[in-house]
Formats: sequence, C-alpha cells, structure tokens
Amino acid sequence: MIGVSIDAIPSNTEFANKIGVKFPLLSDMKREVLKQYGILNDEAQFANRTTFVLDKQGRIQQITEGSGAIDPTNAIDLCTDLKRKSG
Repeated sequence: MIGVSIDAIPSNTEFANKIGVKFPLLSDMKREVLKQYGILNDEAQFANRTTFVLDKQGRIQQITEGSGAIDPTNAIDLCTDLKRKSG
C-alpha cells in the first residue's frame, strides 16, 4: 500500500504521523500520476482525495472517493481478501 500526494515529502510525513498511517506516502509534485488516474482537478491543481485498490495484475478492484478515502481500513480489508484469494 502506498499513498500519493502533490505535497512535498515533509508535508506527507507530517500528515502520515498525524493520522497514524504506516505505509509510504509518495510525492507527485509534477502531478503525473494524479493525471494518469484522472483525479487531478486541473482548474485548482489539486488532487481529489481518492483511494484505488489494485490487484496483482494492476486492475482496479475498488475506488473510494472523498472523505471515505482518508481512512485506509476498507482498502486494507480488500487487499487482505485479494491476497487470501490469490493464495
């Protein structure tokens, strides 16, 4: 599990500490990944908060948007299920 943000690494680290996440938060200050996933608000130049769960083949299995994307619990549960099913 990883997180991607337009913020700089120090801001990501502070945010991760604040909400207690243990996975890495990557910085996409050039907004390349955010554009590829279609979550960049071009007008305001920020990312819409979104969680994607991908399987081992890279297929999107779940998308959570908005405030629900802040809490990684559902994504972690789905990842656990996908791992269990794939053996």
